[in-house]
Order: sequence, then C-alpha cells, then structure tokens
Amino acid sequence: MEYPIDLPGGAQLSTKSICDALSRHKEEGFEAVAVCPELLQNKLSDYGFRIRSYKMGENRLVNLLYRIAAFKKIIAEENPDLIHIEMSESLITYGFIRNLFSKIPYLYTDRGMYYGYRTRSKLFMMPVLNKASALVTTTDKNRKLWEDNSRVRPVVTIPNTITDSFAVYDEGRKKKGGRFAIGFAGRICVEKDWPFVPLLIKAFNDAGIDFEVHLVLSLFEKGDDLQAEELKRKIEDIIGAERLKFFTELSQDQMSDFYYDIDLFVMTSRFESFGKAAVEAMSRSCSVISTEVGGLPEVIGKDENLYTKDNIQKAVNYLKELTENPEKLERDRRYFLERYRANYTADAYLKRHLELYRRVLS
Repeated sequence: MEYPIDLPGGAQLSTKSICDALSRHKEEGFEAVAVCPELLQNKLSDYGFRIRSYKMGENRLVNLLYRIAAFKKIIAEENPDLIHIEMSESLITYGFIRNLFSKIPYLYTDRGMYYGYRTRSKLFMMPVLNKASALVTTTDKNRKLWEDNSRVRPVVTIPNTITDSFAVYDEGRKKKGGRFAIGFAGRICVEKDWPFVPLLIKAFNDAGIDFEVHLVLSLFEKGDDLQAEELKRKIEDIIGAERLKFFTELSQDQMSDFYYDIDLFVMTSRFESFGKAAVEAMSRSCSVISTEVGGLPEVIGKDENLYTKDNIQKAVNYLKELTENPEKLERDRRYFLERYRANYTADAYLKRHLELYRRVLS
C-alpha cells in the first residue's frame, strides 16, 4: 500500500481485516505480510500480523522512487507465493518491477469505481492489470463496469467487511423506546455532501416528525473543525441543541456504541463506491436509507430505502412510516441485520478471499 495502514481509510481497514482474519486462522495455511509506509502512531507490535514498512518522501515522484526500491527489496526478501495489491499507486509502482517477479501471481482490489480513475492513471494501470491473475471489486456494479469497458479478466466481486468492533451484536444494548433517533456519520469531505444534511433535517422537521439527531464527524484536514462547527450550528438552528448529540473522532469501539443508540441511519453521499458506514449501521440492527449513488443501492438491496436529492420527499415519507409504524421499523431493522450477517461479516470476507487465493495459486 502507498499509505500507512494506521491512517484512517477504507482500503487500510479492509487490508487490516483480511490480514487479521488470516492471522486468526493459521490453519488455513496463509501468512499475511502487509507492506506500507512507516506507521503514523501505532506500533508494529499492535498488530497480529507482520508489517514491513518503508520511508515516504515529500512529493509523488520521490514517493514513487521510494516505493519502487522498497517493493523490490521487500518482495525479494519475503519471496511470497502471492501478491495482493490494495491501492492504485502501489499497482502502478509494481508495474515498474513486475518482470523481476514474473513467477509470482498477483491480484488487485479496486475499492472505487472503474470511472473514478484519471486517463493518465489508466495508461499505467492497464498493462499491469492485463497481466494480473484477478481483479477484485467490492460490488457487482463495478465488476460489470470493468467487464464492459476493459479486457481485464477475471473480475471477481468480494464485498467489503467492517472491523472486529462490530463482530458481535448484543440485542440487549439496542435502543428501545424514547424519541426516534436519526444518525449521520462520516468524514468531512465533498463526497459526503454535509451541506445537504441540514436541508434534509429541515424537511423531516417541517413534516412534523418528532426526532433527535446523532451526528459523528471525522476531521482530517485543516479547516475541518470549522466546517463541523458550522454544520452543528445549522442543525441546532433547525431542531434545537437539546435534540442534537454531536461527536467527533470516535474510535471503532465507540462507533459500535453509537449505532446501538439510533433507529435510522441516513446516507447523504454524492458518491460512494461501497458504503461501509451503511454496513456498520446494519450490523447494529439499524434501519438505513441512502442516496441512490455508486455502490450503495447494491449494499442497501431495497429500492424503498433509496432516495434522490431531487426527490427528498421519498425519504421524508419513509421516515414518517417508520415513526408511525413500529412493526415496519422492526421489520426493517431485522432485514438489515440479516443482510449484514449474510453478506458482510469478517467470516464471509475471509471465505471469499481464501477461495480466490486458492484458485489463483492452483
């Protein structure tokens, strides 16, 4: 990977998930070794699998040169049976040295969407992908995009999972009764479209629905704290401070607790290649509604729980149904919990990877 595994991000968490699972199930015959830049805060001893780290530079060109040298050295020393590349810059980097390791099969996981890559990036990626043993996508939608627009084969779908903090569901901790709680969570970024959230909350409030809002934000860049405070103020202006529970920088264990306390989780994203936050909410038996973008319709799996921003009345009407019909809310909660258990658990994630690894190695 081209980013430290302890830097918050979907690819890092997904990589950690498969490495953790392989480490827990040594009887399956695989040892994971993660290759990434030097850790930001954590120690190597914090992980249950081996990490080989390398130095990062100050710009993209220097980083590329560092990665080429590091990948060449580490792969030669480890002599792996299989290489699983998790990020696009690392795929491009491997392209410069892959002929040195021509006997080692490799695969790549695309955690975005086919159309999300720049033309220049694709020029470097495609020759490497055409020689890969497999391309992995996290949704069938992205798999079909790759199959329709490229010659890369085979393309295999392995949906994402979430961290071990969500592995066990405790019904006794789930919110029961009280004011209806609506949850929002994510990092401050353009894709999440946080300016839309007050508009949606106002529409809910204008419909006469009695609810409170639980909001969690992750702050990464300079100025994120100012955006968070502005969002908080706008929501308070609509529903009052007493009806808003506001959090920042929660750990994964704390996020698990957060979802126990809400009835409905709402996604307002402009784009999501997958939608891990939706899966986290599902694992805690929350109802979920979402914008109809990217991979989210596939994750949600139910048209009535999808809305568009030019028709937010659909979201308003669905929320009213849930607040007025406890039986419908209970059915929705059970649907999403079972959907998580059937598709997105760590065990399912490990099983699908093992099947692919063994097929490639055979």
